Amino acid sequence: MGRRDEPVKVYRVLVVDDDQALVDLLKEQLEAEGYEVLRASNGREALREFFEYRPDMVILDTRMPEMDGFTLIERIREISDIPIMVLSAYGEEEDVVRALDLGADDYVLKPYRLKELLARMRALLRRYRAFRQEPPIVYEDDFLHIDLQSRRVKREGEEIHLTPTEFRLLAALVENADQVVSNKELLKRVWGWDYRNDLDYPRIYIWHLRRKIEPNPKRPTYIRTEYGVGYRFAPKDRKGLRRGPREY
Repeated sequence: MGRRDEPVKVYRVLVVDDDQALVDLLKEQLEAEGYEVLRASNGREALREFFEYRPDMVILDTRMPEMDGFTLIERIREISDIPIMVLSAYGEEEDVVRALDLGADDYVLKPYRLKELLARMRALLRRYRAFRQEPPIVYEDDFLHIDLQSRRVKREGEEIHLTPTEFRLLAALVENADQVVSNKELLKRVWGWDYRNDLDYPRIYIWHLRRKIEPNPKRPTYIRTEYGVGYRFAPKDRKGLRRGPREY
């Protein structure tokens, strides 16, 4: 008797937008692709759906009544690292940067192209699935503590606040400790493919990150610059770098 095929994972997607016609259309399109779709018309309603049904992904607009999309991203990121995609008619740089800094993983403009939207969704879910399958990394020495599972960073025992973008940047470096991560790879992993040529982003955010985690930001010891290539996380104590158990 042959091995029984494993069941196919059905992803549950929460769509949040006060444009009911768009939500209905997107629900129909996603369900045709095999997704299970939840709907909400504002941020408060979305949080109720999120806590009750625990979706695998959230697609949200930024301009909504009662609770806007930016606040919703913040609230979700306090408790979850699931993929968040912004789907908005507003493409100003300030909106895009704000959403990504708060923790969104991608930003797509309306009117969207369905095939591209579906491809972006698959990419986000693949990365998230791969991340969840790998045991999380913990780094600890007498000065710095980094826990990628709990998303906590401590400096001399004191917890420090990193923005979602700063944390994703640090995680990308720690996950490749002692290896050079190129600027373009950082841009793809932290900001998304559309930002692959914006080479100023890593430099600016590395500067902010060093101010928070380095003993002396002007003479960095943890985040080393590889000129003309990218950056490298240099552990002070190799024994302090380990993979811990994953919590669910």
